[in-house]
Amino acid sequence: MKDAFKKLNEMAAELKPDAIDFAQRLIRIPSLPGEEKTVSELYVAEMKKIGYDEVHRDEWGNIIGIIKGDEPGPTIMYNGHLDHVPEGDRSLWQGYNPYGGTIDVVEVDNQDMNGTELAEVIHGRGAGDTKGGDACIVYTGKALLKLRAMGYKLKGNYMVTIVSMEEAGDQVGMVQLTDITLPKMGWDYDGLISVEPTHLTIALGHRGRVELVVSVYGKVSHGSAPWLGINAVDKSTRLIDKVANELPRNFPADPDLGKSSIALTVINCSPGALCIVPEQCDITFDRRFVPGETPESCLQEIQDIIDEIAREDPEFKAEVRIAESERTFYTGNSTVIANKKNAWKMPAEHPFVQAMAQALEEVGQPVKYEYWYFGTDLSKSCATDRKPSLGYSPMQEQYIHTPFDKVRTDYMEKSIAGYAASFLKLMELPKEAFKLE
Repeated sequence: MKDAFKKLNEMAAELKPDAIDFAQRLIRIPSLPGEEKTVSELYVAEMKKIGYDEVHRDEWGNIIGIIKGDEPGPTIMYNGHLDHVPEGDRSLWQGYNPYGGTIDVVEVDNQDMNGTELAEVIHGRGAGDTKGGDACIVYTGKALLKLRAMGYKLKGNYMVTIVSMEEAGDQVGMVQLTDITLPKMGWDYDGLISVEPTHLTIALGHRGRVELVVSVYGKVSHGSAPWLGINAVDKSTRLIDKVANELPRNFPADPDLGKSSIALTVINCSPGALCIVPEQCDITFDRRFVPGETPESCLQEIQDIIDEIAREDPEFKAEVRIAESERTFYTGNSTVIANKKNAWKMPAEHPFVQAMAQALEEVGQPVKYEYWYFGTDLSKSCATDRKPSLGYSPMQEQYIHTPFDKVRTDYMEKSIAGYAASFLKLMELPKEAFKLE
C-alpha cells in the first residue's frame, strides 16, 4: 500500500475538474435548513454515478454513501452538511451571484492568514460551508475506487455523510443519523473527519454551547399605575447585570479552546404593548463552555443567581431552562431537540490524529493544528458518541457566513489527496487505536 500514496496527488489533479464542477452545481441550488430536497438529490445522483457501493437518503433527509473495503477494518465517516445560511443582502456580494458558482482568480488570505495571494476560487453561498468540502469527500470516493480497480486492497469502509439541518445549530440531523438511521441500517462508525472549514489544517476541538432561557415573572398593571404591578423587565435588570459582570469572573479557561463566555442574545417581554406593565420578561443567553463544564452546570450557575436574588427580593420570581426547538426536515418529519452541544477536544498525540498527520506528510502537506471558535456536529461524534474526530478541509473560516463566501480550487485538489491518504492510513490502525479515554 505504500506506493499507493505516491499516486494520490496525481489522482487529485485528475479529479479536480470534476470536483469543481460538482461544487458549482451544488452551490447553484439554494438549500436553506429544511429546504434541502433538491440539493440532496444531486448528492445521491453524483455518488451513484461515481459508483459508490451503497447510497441512501434516510427519513430525516441525511445522505449516506458507502464504499466497502475488500477486507475487514474500521468505518471512517467523512461528514459535511446539505444546508447553508441565508445569502443576506445581495448588494454586498461584490457583483457575484450568491448562487452562481462563479470561478475567477482573486486575492485571498494565505493558509496562515498573515498575508494574501492570488488564487482561483469558486464564489457562492455554501462554497465555504460546506459544499466545497462536500464535493471533495464525494470525489475522494472516486479516488479510492480507482485504487481498488488497480488492485489495491482497501480495509474497512469509506462512509460519506451529508446531513440535513446542520445550520440550525443543535446537531439535529447528525443526532438522527447516528442514533436512528445507522443502527437501523446495521452500520456504525469508528472515527469521523469533518469538512467544516480548516484551511487544510487539522482541527482538534471547540467549546460547547448551550442556549439558556430565563423567564422573569412580574405582575401586570396599567402603565398609568405601575405601582399596582411588578415590572418583569425592571426585575430582570439585576439578573442581567450579575450574569454580565459577576458570573464571568469565575469562568474557567482551556489552554487551547480559550475561556468560557456568555452573551445575552435575545430579550422579549409580554404582553409587550403600550400602557401595560409587562408581567414576563424572557432573556436568552448564549453560553460557551470548555471541557469540564456541561450544559447542566451552566444552567445551575444561572439558577444560583436566581436563588441569590430571590433571597434578597421577595418579589423576584424567575426560572431558567435549556431552550428546545422543534425542527421539521424537508422530508416532513419533525422532532424536538435541546439547543445544546458539548465541548470536545482531541489530544494531538492520539493515534487517530497522528494517522491524519502522517497522511498529510505522505502527500506533501504541512501538518498544522487549530481549534475552532464556532460549533460543529463533532460535539455529537466526539463528546457524545465517544468516537475520535477531527476537522480537515479546503475551506477558510474567515469567509463563511459572509458575502465573501468562497473556496480555493487549489485547496480542493490538495484536500482530495489529503482525504484519500487519511483513509489509507486510518484503515491500517488496530481497533484499540480508536478508543477515547
